[in-house]
Amino acid sequence: MAGKSKDGKTATDRARTISRHSLAYMLCAISEMFRFYDDFDPLDLLIIHAVLNANVIPVMKDPELDRQFGSVEAVEPDAIKQGVSRAALSRFLAMPIETVRRRANGLKKKGILRDTDDGLIVTEANQFKFGNNHKLQNTNILLVRKFLRDLTESGIDVPRGV
Repeated sequence: MAGKSKDGKTATDRARTISRHSLAYMLCAISEMFRFYDDFDPLDLLIIHAVLNANVIPVMKDPELDRQFGSVEAVEPDAIKQGVSRAALSRFLAMPIETVRRRANGLKKKGILRDTDDGLIVTEANQFKFGNNHKLQNTNILLVRKFLRDLTESGIDVPRGV
């Protein structure tokens, strides 16, 4: 039949399967984050992790830096982190700018976020280990492996090596 791969799935079938399993992965990862940081408001955790993600974009785009800071033992120094503006966070998270501003100010008072010339960063020295939480990182590895295994069992070809 036209449009079907060797496993009999159409692109739409594959997209639906991948979507279903990736949503399950995301919900499990968020659940673990909420469980580990249960003293934090979920909205604050979302902001912190959105800032963390923005901070390491230059690292992820540079193969050498990605290798250098790829270990769970390696922490990206604040000096190489890319800051993110409150406006960019507001757009990315589809949240009112005032909400982002107010919550970011609270997170700065807790020593988690810091303003730089480029915008907000999650400080490497934060006492809560955001960005350097080995237990959460190891749990995430298990969840990613489960996600890839689930895709494989659903007939989706995935790269090996994780």
